[in-house]
Amino acid sequence: LIFQIIHRWLTNQRRHTHVTAEGMRVALGCVRQLAMQRVLTQRVARLLAVRVKQTPSVGAAALNMSTLLVNRPQYSWLTELGLSEDNDGVYNGSWGGQGQVVTSYCPANNEPIARVRQATMAEYEETVQKAQDAWKVWADVPAPKRGEVVRQIGDALRGKIKALGSLVSLEMGKIYVEGVGEVQEYVDVCDYAVGLSRMIGGPILPSERPGHALIEQWNPVGLVGIITAFNFPVAVYGWNNAIALICGNVCLWKGAPTTPLTSVAVTRIVAEVLERNHLPGAICSMTCGGADIGFVGLLSFTGSTQVGKQVAMMVQERFGDVFAPVFEDADLNLVVPSAVFASVGTAGQRCTTTRRLMLHESVHDDVVERIAKAYKQIRIGDPWDRNTLYGPLHTKQAVQQYLAAIEQAKQQGGTLVCGGKIMDRPGNYVEPTIITGLPHDAPIVHTETFVPILYVLKFKTEDEAFAWNNEVKQGLSSSIFTKDMGRVFRWLGPKGSDCGIVNVNIPTSGAEIGGAFGGEKHTGGGRESGSDSWKQYMRRSTCTINYSKDLPLAQGIKFE
Repeated sequence: LIFQIIHRWLTNQRRHTHVTAEGMRVALGCVRQLAMQRVLTQRVARLLAVRVKQTPSVGAAALNMSTLLVNRPQYSWLTELGLSEDNDGVYNGSWGGQGQVVTSYCPANNEPIARVRQATMAEYEETVQKAQDAWKVWADVPAPKRGEVVRQIGDALRGKIKALGSLVSLEMGKIYVEGVGEVQEYVDVCDYAVGLSRMIGGPILPSERPGHALIEQWNPVGLVGIITAFNFPVAVYGWNNAIALICGNVCLWKGAPTTPLTSVAVTRIVAEVLERNHLPGAICSMTCGGADIGFVGLLSFTGSTQVGKQVAMMVQERFGDVFAPVFEDADLNLVVPSAVFASVGTAGQRCTTTRRLMLHESVHDDVVERIAKAYKQIRIGDPWDRNTLYGPLHTKQAVQQYLAAIEQAKQQGGTLVCGGKIMDRPGNYVEPTIITGLPHDAPIVHTETFVPILYVLKFKTEDEAFAWNNEVKQGLSSSIFTKDMGRVFRWLGPKGSDCGIVNVNIPTSGAEIGGAFGGEKHTGGGRESGSDSWKQYMRRSTCTINYSKDLPLAQGIKFE
C-alpha cells in the first residue's frame, strides 16, 4: 500500500518536474526495499513478541547466565576443573543433585561464579548406603595398594594445582599463593600417606603365658564423615581423606556451603582416579547442602565451637584462640614479620591466626609501632594478583562481625591503633586492625572473632603471660618468642602452654603436615594428619592367640 501511494505521487511529480525515467525507477526501487524491510521488521517483532510471551523466563535466564564468572573468558580455566554454569552437588559413584540450587559468589567483588544443585535428604541417605557398600570392596584392598591409589590422587592434584589453587582464591578469597599452597598440603599428605600405607600396624607384645602370642590388630572404622570449613576448603579434607583411605576407610565429605565449587572440583579429580582404577566412586563420596550427618564410624568436623557441640561430642574443632607472648629478650626481627603474617595472613581467617599478641612492658611500644608500620605496607588487592598479600573477608556477614567486634573492643576500653574501617572498593575488604589497651580478661579478647583484628596486651612477668595464655576456653595454637632456654622448656612443660600446638620463635600459623594437628579444651582434642593420628581412623583390637595344647590363665589363676 505504501509503495502504491508513493508510486502515484512520484508519477504525478514527473508530470510537473523534470524527473527522468531512470530516476523514477531508482526512487521506486528504494521505496520498494524500504517497504519490504518495514514488513519484515513487523513480522519479526510479532514473532519475538509471541516467543517472549510463551517463555517469559528465557530473557532473564540468559541475562543471569551472562553475568556468571564461569562464562567470562578470563575465567575459562574453570572448565579445566569440569565446572560449568550449573553443577551437580552430589557424588556417590554417579553425579546428581535434586535439592536447592545455590549460587557461589566471589568475595573479592561479590559477583556470582556458578551454581550448584545441593543434595536432598533422600540423596544423602542413598549416598551413605553406597559409601557403606563401597567400603566392603575397599576394605579388602591391601594397604599398600590403597597407598598406590592415594599416590595417584596426589599426582592428579599436582596436575591441576594452579587451576585448583585459583579456584580456592576465587571462591574463598585468600590470595593465590595461599590457594596453591593449600592444594600442595593435600598433595604432601598424599605423599605422607603412601609411605604410611606400608607401616601401619600394632606391636607383638610378650605374653606371660607360654605358647601364646599377644598382638595389637588395627582395622578401619568404616565410613568417615568429613565436614570442612570455608577457610581451608581443600587442605582439611585432604588431611582426613588421604589418611582415612590408606587405613581402609571410605569418606563422605560435606564441604562448607559457601565454597561448594571447590568441593565439586576436588571430588571430580579424585573420582577420575577411582574410576581409572575400576574402584567404586562412592569410596570418596560428596554431598553439598544442609543434610544432617549421621551413620558414620568417625566424624571429623572443622568449624565453630557452637556448631561443633551440635554436630557431635567428639569433633575436630578449628576455631581455636591463638596466642603469642613476646618477652624482653626476644629477637624483634623475628617477632614483627611473624606477628604480621600470623595476624593478617588469609585476612585473619586462619584457624591459627594470631588473635592475642602479648608483649612484655619493656618492648610493648616499640613492637606495636613496628607492626603498625608494617600493616600500612601490606599490599591489599585482588587475590589473583601475585603481588597481593591481603585479600577480602569471605562473606558480607564477616564484615559485619568485624565492625561489631571493633565497637565492642572500644566499649571495653580498647584503643584503635590502626585500621577499623571497611575499605572503599568492591568486595568484602576491611582494614587489618590493631587494638591495644584492653585488659587480658576483656570479653572481646576471649571471643573468637574470625576477622583480622589483633588484640595487643601488656604483661610484666612470665607467670602472668603463661596464665593469661591458658585462661581462655580455646586451645589450638600458641607461640613464644624468647632466647631463654629455661623459659622455652617451661613453656613446653606441664605448667606451660596448654594448646595442642606449642611453638617457639615462629608464627602461630603454618603447621607442617608431619606433625599431628589439633587443639585442646573447646578446640577439640583430636588430631589430624601426621604423627600417629592415623590411629583415630582405625579401631584397635588386642588379640591373644593360643598355639599350645594347654590352657594357662593370666595372672597365674587356677580354675580347675
